[in-house]
Amino acid sequence: MSLNDVLDYWLGGIGEDLRRYVIFAFSVWFILWIALAVPLANRKIRPDRPKLRQMVIEFSASLRSITIFSTVGLLTFALDRAGLLYGPHLAVQWGLGWGAASLLLMIVGHDAYFYWTHRLIHRPALFRIFHRRHHRSNNPSPFTAYSFDLGEAAIQAAFVPLWMILVPTPWWVTGVFMLHQIVRNTIGHAGYELFPARADGKPVFDFITSVTHHDLHHAQAGWNYGLYFTWWDRLMGTEHPEYYARFAAATRRPAATEAALPAENANA
Repeated sequence: MSLNDVLDYWLGGIGEDLRRYVIFAFSVWFILWIALAVPLANRKIRPDRPKLRQMVIEFSASLRSITIFSTVGLLTFALDRAGLLYGPHLAVQWGLGWGAASLLLMIVGHDAYFYWTHRLIHRPALFRIFHRRHHRSNNPSPFTAYSFDLGEAAIQAAFVPLWMILVPTPWWVTGVFMLHQIVRNTIGHAGYELFPARADGKPVFDFITSVTHHDLHHAQAGWNYGLYFTWWDRLMGTEHPEYYARFAAATRRPAATEAALPAENANA
């Protein structure tokens, strides 16, 4: 493995992550905030929008995070080139069924990893070092998705190498997983509630985190740490007590009215 190989992999990783981020952050922003802003007005969670300056800062911070992602990803590359990463080669022999199962397991595993690392970096001593940048976006935008401090970017990037070392997973699964996470990440910060509601105002897919679920975390930190699913927050008692009411307000609100989420100290 030459230095040129390492550099090519590193730059390739940056390019791939950057393409995903730019495509989905800008697409979600344009579709929801521009093209469908009028028909979705009654689905807007807050009446105000982040200022352009905030989104430019988020984009810049995300570029820095993407560089960290690719740097941490060098661990997987080095292990594979050294012939020490056996999982992907073993997983291919187990067939497509295992590939699909490993994708579901990877998503569930990432949600657990995110929940517990997220709670950890909300501890006051760690928050200022690892998580303050992300919570400067009190009212998030699709560009908030990767707006991390350096330490948080490294923590989040570490999941894929750790998973690939511990669980036999085909390479194609990691590609689908990365696509899934950026879609959920940009939509989760979009500011518009896109998930359907039941007749009683609760989410149809109540085990999945809605846009309101994560938006509440930005508005009133200390609640709603989950990424994809609601079960960890419910099991650990960290789901916001007004979540259902907020979700119902965002999905059943008449088009002529808006309800804002009050802002509180992010380091709650």
